Amino acid sequence: MDDLMDDLMDGECECGLLRRIIEETLAPVVMLDERLRYLYVNPAWVRVSGVPAAAYLGRPLGEVLPDVSWPDDVLLKVLEDGQPREATFTGTTRVPSHLGRRLWRGVFHRLKTRDRGLAVCGIGVEVSNLGRYLDDLENAHQRLALLDLAATRIGTTLDIETTCTELADFLAPSMADVAAVGTVEDEFCGTPAPGMLRLRKTALSAPQELRWHLRHLGGPDEYLDLPRTSVTRRCMDTGRPWLGNLATDELIEKVTVDPERVRIFRAAGVHSVLVVPLPTAGRCVGVVILGRAGASAPFSEDDVVTAQGLAGRAAVAIDSARRYTREHTMALELQRALLSEPGSPHAGVEVATRYLPSGRSALVGGDWYDSLALPGGRTLLVMGDVMGHGFQAAVTMSQYRSLLRTVAASDMPVDDILGEVDRRVAHIGLDRVATCLLVLMDPQAGICTAASAGHLPPLAVHPGGTSEMLWLPAGPPLGAELGDYESVTVPTEPGTVLLLYTDGLVEQRGTDIDTRLRALTELQLPTESPLEAMLDALLARLAHGAHEDDVALLAARQRPN
Repeated sequence: MDDLMDDLMDGECECGLLRRIIEETLAPVVMLDERLRYLYVNPAWVRVSGVPAAAYLGRPLGEVLPDVSWPDDVLLKVLEDGQPREATFTGTTRVPSHLGRRLWRGVFHRLKTRDRGLAVCGIGVEVSNLGRYLDDLENAHQRLALLDLAATRIGTTLDIETTCTELADFLAPSMADVAAVGTVEDEFCGTPAPGMLRLRKTALSAPQELRWHLRHLGGPDEYLDLPRTSVTRRCMDTGRPWLGNLATDELIEKVTVDPERVRIFRAAGVHSVLVVPLPTAGRCVGVVILGRAGASAPFSEDDVVTAQGLAGRAAVAIDSARRYTREHTMALELQRALLSEPGSPHAGVEVATRYLPSGRSALVGGDWYDSLALPGGRTLLVMGDVMGHGFQAAVTMSQYRSLLRTVAASDMPVDDILGEVDRRVAHIGLDRVATCLLVLMDPQAGICTAASAGHLPPLAVHPGGTSEMLWLPAGPPLGAELGDYESVTVPTEPGTVLLLYTDGLVEQRGTDIDTRLRALTELQLPTESPLEAMLDALLARLAHGAHEDDVALLAARQRPN
């Protein structure tokens, strides 16, 4: 090797300065012959590789360090045309490194020796830290992209099961081969044993070949009771994830709490498990269990961080769906309780009603209807709609309903009833306005008198099926403190059906309401049929699929003498 150095440096540096530079530099230097066999390595490369210099001489490039990927094609081009080139080579040497697979950037030159022909000399610098930084940066970008994508895929509805299914389907296959979601069950049949936390098995996602093995994972019971000693329970109690890469059967059983489930996991080829809680500000609403199977790599720390980010976002959506479901159920039960006891019309008037809650995208509203018997054989029909949705709207609706019943008992004209209710609403301080339609049927006189507080007009369906709107002066909503209501009286022939409704029947996003009202008048409804059948026909023809707002209907008709 000394002869080679002397040969290369002959006539260039009598003091040996160049030799000292190459021998003492911290940058690895290698020289190769035309067949890419080692001619020389400097001490820096010996320290990096962990292989003595003498073990390199005469041996092919890839033989000494088989785990290093050399750019052979680049080296051959340098030997061929003499143009210097840069290249990257990676791998592991015999010297352990916390960086794992290492990365070098080298520049290669062609040299000519007096007696040995052509040679290629490479000088490199390790850039493993830079490479790792770039890898970390790319991984961070990928995590952010995954979280952004999850925001559009998870929590698209206010339904708990749908949200959990979206979460499981997103995690498998984006992060795992198997994804299971369990939610804390607040209301359930039976009582768990003391100290147990009951989870509801809400969603499971896996490819078809694994799903066949996992088909019995749920078992006959839809619930799973977790003792305090289980890994899953501890994750939920502490809010911290648990990682079991290449886990033993004993470790997996601490997650599944059942030896039979361990057997099912193993049959599916699951070798690594990651448990991530679903935390919110108030409590943990559930847990996600991820599994990697077959040839899939174990979970990395980056996977844990990403799963925690996804779980945090999903937990907010699940908690919102839970609170929505609770409020929606309470409001719906209150509304149904109130609407299930409408006032009784006179015996000579037939009444039918319908109430349809809105689709799952909106909370229950404040729609109500009523029918009240008044002196002289008259019947007052009421249809109202409180502004807003949710439990508070339903409570306010009950206050309007009771107030209107009280005022109507005084037997005022319909326009005066609306005015008095408007004044009393301001006095008691209700914070939501309401539209309201009153129609006073007087079968003995053959007339009806109507007044509107910002509500849609009633529809008169005449015998034979033709319909017309009874257009009324549009007074201000109740609670606006503006008063000034007007009534209109029209004759009604026997057999005419008066239809009162809320805006959920005719309002449709992207369609002008006048178009929908015209469509309502153009319906040929079976007036000779029972009113129940008539309302069924109306809803079948006009209310297709899930509607955006609650629909309340009230149909009234004079009974034949």
